[in-house]
Order: sequence, then C-alpha cells, then structure tokens
Amino acid sequence: MGSYRRGAHTVYEIHLDLVWTTKYRKPVLAGEVALRLRDLIREICGDHDVKIMKGHVSKDHVHLLVSIPPQVAISRLMQYVKGKTAHKIMLEFPHVKKHYWGQHMWARGYFCCSTGNVTDEMIAQYIADQTENRDDDFKVEG
Repeated sequence: MGSYRRGAHTVYEIHLDLVWTTKYRKPVLAGEVALRLRDLIREICGDHDVKIMKGHVSKDHVHLLVSIPPQVAISRLMQYVKGKTAHKIMLEFPHVKKHYWGQHMWARGYFCCSTGNVTDEMIAQYIADQTENRDDDFKVEG
C-alpha cells in the first residue's frame, strides 16, 4: 500500500489517461508555446492536488497520465486546464491567437480512461467470492 495516496478519511489510487487536441488539429504547440503550456498545466494540476505521472506535449495534442484525488471531478479538471491554458497561451502568444477566434484553442472534447493494476474481472471475482448466496450479480450477505 505504499503507492496509495491518502486524504483525511480516504485512501485512494485513481490514475487517468487524458488526451486532448488543438482545434482543427493545428500544430501550434511547439517551442516556447509548448514549454509555457507544460508549465501552465503543472501549475493548474498542482492547484488541484493532481499529480502528473507522465506527460507529453505534441504539436497538436497533449497526453497526460495523472493521479487525481477523489474530490476532483474529471470534467471540472479538464474545464480548468483547457480554459486557463487557452486564455493564457493566446494572451501571451499573439501568433497562436491568429489561428483561432473567440478564445477557442482546444477542440471540444477530450479522451479519458482510468488505469490501474486491478482489472474488472478481478474485482468481479473478489465480489463473487465474498458470499455463499449466489442467486444474482448483486449479492447480499446475511
């Protein structure tokens, strides 16, 4: 249990694979823009107690492997990251703003997948082994 993170009343390990792209897949994330974007993402994640385990800023997308606390909603985290980075990047780099209009630097959606060492089958087997009563998929003990 050494790798688990701890809160006041929780022990958790929530790892997410996150990917999002620039609008129209325009390759604007290069050089100083990419370095500044990396710093902004680190700052925003730090503010929300999100640990970046691995990350990569490509010319047209960002790929992160993060560990988040249970009180951070994935959609809210992505809203903060995409919103604040778009605003600051377009403010600080006028050549990026020329490619976009209306403060929309990122494409609308994102990819998110949970990761971990325990598979769905392992959890299902563990739950199935908990009781003697085997009449359905949602067992009651006692």
